[in-house]
Amino acid sequence: MKQKKYSRRNFIKISGLATIGSVLSNRLTANEKIEIDPSQNRIAIVEETKLVSKEPGKYQIVNQMIDDNGHAKASDPFLEPNRYLGWPTIAKKEDGELLIAYSGDRDSHVCPWGKTQLIRSRDNGITWSEPETVNNTPLDDRDAGIIQTDKGTILISWFTSLAYANPDYKWAHQKYARVAEKIPEDLKKQWLGNWVRRSEDGGKTWLNPTRTVGSAPHGPIQLKDGRLLYVGTANWEGTYSVVVEESKDDGISWQVISIVPTFTGNANNMSEPHVVETKSGKLVAMVRNEPKDREKCFLLQSESYDGGFTWTMLHESPIWGYPPHLLALKNGWLLVVYGHRRSPYSERACISYDEGETWDMQNEITLAEAYNGDLGYPATVQLNDGTLLTVFYQQDVRNEPTSIFTTHWKLK
Repeated sequence: MKQKKYSRRNFIKISGLATIGSVLSNRLTANEKIEIDPSQNRIAIVEETKLVSKEPGKYQIVNQMIDDNGHAKASDPFLEPNRYLGWPTIAKKEDGELLIAYSGDRDSHVCPWGKTQLIRSRDNGITWSEPETVNNTPLDDRDAGIIQTDKGTILISWFTSLAYANPDYKWAHQKYARVAEKIPEDLKKQWLGNWVRRSEDGGKTWLNPTRTVGSAPHGPIQLKDGRLLYVGTANWEGTYSVVVEESKDDGISWQVISIVPTFTGNANNMSEPHVVETKSGKLVAMVRNEPKDREKCFLLQSESYDGGFTWTMLHESPIWGYPPHLLALKNGWLLVVYGHRRSPYSERACISYDEGETWDMQNEITLAEAYNGDLGYPATVQLNDGTLLTVFYQQDVRNEPTSIFTTHWKLK
């Protein structure tokens, strides 16, 4: 099977991207904050945006040079740049503790070293712990979703990748192809795929991982009937599809129950879905869409009225951006957050007052500005006081590897 079938999106390169003036003009340390112009938003107030996880480099790097005799020699060593962190999700536990899971300790967007890491806050996101490593498989561990189930179980989802060994990713392949050669084929077969992992003690220890068919950055949700529902993308019965899986045993096992119909017959240009259950019980799913015409990267949407067993045809929303994370607010409104990965680069949000029938694009919300398109994957929780906390990744300092940020905000 070709590696592209496991890689859910076209990876963007850090270098060569246009930049804009940004509020991120100064270097920050973890838990420091930045401000955004409040006049940008008519229905929301951004209280603070701050850096919550930035991993420094660990090792001395030695530049190799060739002397006059053709022999390799070392120049002065320097400390490697801070590590690349990306694709986070946030969850709020019943006891109020906040958890952010992400792929960390990376060289770059595509590399062999990604790990699933976890940080915690016990003060509503004011301060955050140092990262803990949950997954460190022999492959690249990417895109971490996280939820707490009604049984108290913490469930993390992620997928593993060998994209760095794919010649289509030229820069990564040139740098890391020999790393992949050292991994035995049976080990690749054992670990390549989509996964969930459970903790029954609040994330202190983790049980053995379980395969899922599909994958999506923000993982599954729990429905009111107790089932876990996971809308992801995968090769299913020979076709790349938006698949829907359920678990009736708290995430121990998973079964495909349906496919979201797409107007092209497959989902080749669609990926990274997320789903929410509305107050009435309707399910609303949104999907990243990347047609050849980049001006038409509007989120696609589908609805289910029977618990996920059948779905409407995917249809275009008015929201340009990707990928989505959906949340049902306490007042019954729906919130979607997404990366706006074209100028002006930013993290954005939009509200639906009618369970996804319409979206208030006239009052689209800017949560944070960014230097370039290597950003996003925002996810949101609503705190006990009704305010919102959104996590995302982007650069702290122009041209540096990316870090993890949060924005604390509220609706007016």
